Amino acid sequence: MRRWWMLALGVNAHAGVTLGLFGLPLVMPEIQRHFGVSLPVAGVIANAPAFGILAALVGWGALADRHGERVILGTGVGLAAVLFAAVAFVERAWAVVALLALAGAAGSAAMVGGGRIVLRWFRPPERGVAMGLRQVSFTLGMAVGAFVLPPVARAHGLPGVLLVCAGVSLLAAVLAALFLAEPPHGLAGQGPAQDGSPYRQRALWRVHATSALHVVPQIVVSTYGVTCLVELYRWDAVDAGRLFGAAAIGGAAVRIAVGRWSDRVGLRMRPLLLITFASLVVLGLLVAGTFTRTWPGPAMLALAAVATVAGNGLAYLAAGELAGPAWAGRVLGTHNTLQNTVSLAATPLAGVLMERAGFWAGFGVGLACTLLSVPVVPWRGERAARS
Repeated sequence: MRRWWMLALGVNAHAGVTLGLFGLPLVMPEIQRHFGVSLPVAGVIANAPAFGILAALVGWGALADRHGERVILGTGVGLAAVLFAAVAFVERAWAVVALLALAGAAGSAAMVGGGRIVLRWFRPPERGVAMGLRQVSFTLGMAVGAFVLPPVARAHGLPGVLLVCAGVSLLAAVLAALFLAEPPHGLAGQGPAQDGSPYRQRALWRVHATSALHVVPQIVVSTYGVTCLVELYRWDAVDAGRLFGAAAIGGAAVRIAVGRWSDRVGLRMRPLLLITFASLVVLGLLVAGTFTRTWPGPAMLALAAVATVAGNGLAYLAAGELAGPAWAGRVLGTHNTLQNTVSLAATPLAGVLMERAGFWAGFGVGLACTLLSVPVVPWRGERAARS
């Protein structure tokens, strides 16, 4: 039972810091108004934490491999809370981007630490469900952000949003620092020992590449979905946020179900391939709906917010299992670094494309990347390898 309590602390830390790291696109209209900037520039500001995440993930992974989750979660998430509070009192856009990047570097500790808790406290037949629950931390944070941040932005502006992010992160950091513990030795050392770098396995590189491609539709939908509903379909900003909040709750349930599915079949990549096919259908309908400005657009936006994140936990777990216990932190840090590199590049490019050609074009890029990922997923021979 103790392992579930440890997992809950990791989920809480990641969910808490997610509001500030990934929730700012939910208030993109307020960011545009506050700074008087265009959509692509607002997208860069909203995703500024990704700059820091990109720089710090592998370092946090190495520290986690050496010192454990308690130290990095308490320190990193706590420092992120301080930086979010500082941003609330800064007016210049360049300074906001810089401080948010530093907050991203600090808060990214939760992205590594939570995954290591699953690998170190849970045995393989439970890891799919456990990782699904751990991945719920992102969708839980986004769901809370979708319901809370737009009303706060309307009432108190961008500074109010940032102070809320700071308070939630601080509470999560304190709980992690006080109550996280090391697993029993038998669990902490489970799994095959790696004789040298795990990157000699081709499958690990393909898992990384698959996730890098899948992050493009995810970031395009999460960053510009609310703005699309407001500008293209004339939705109220709060109602648009609520739709994405409901989609985040649905995404949380789907991630847990997908994890359970992967445990039952003893596979990670074959379920991910099937999820990829489902995403292709949803994204295709989304492109068609937004191109014609018809009703399928909002419905497919909600479904895309679920489908594009459904397989994240499987790829993340597969990367950690291929790494082995001694390399888990560094490999998971590298996995997220590659995702955030692609995310950082895709965000402004999609924004420029949407301004020039329409929202459908940005979503079309996500569709193309998902299609490209199909032959990359390393599903062949997975059953024999796991046997």
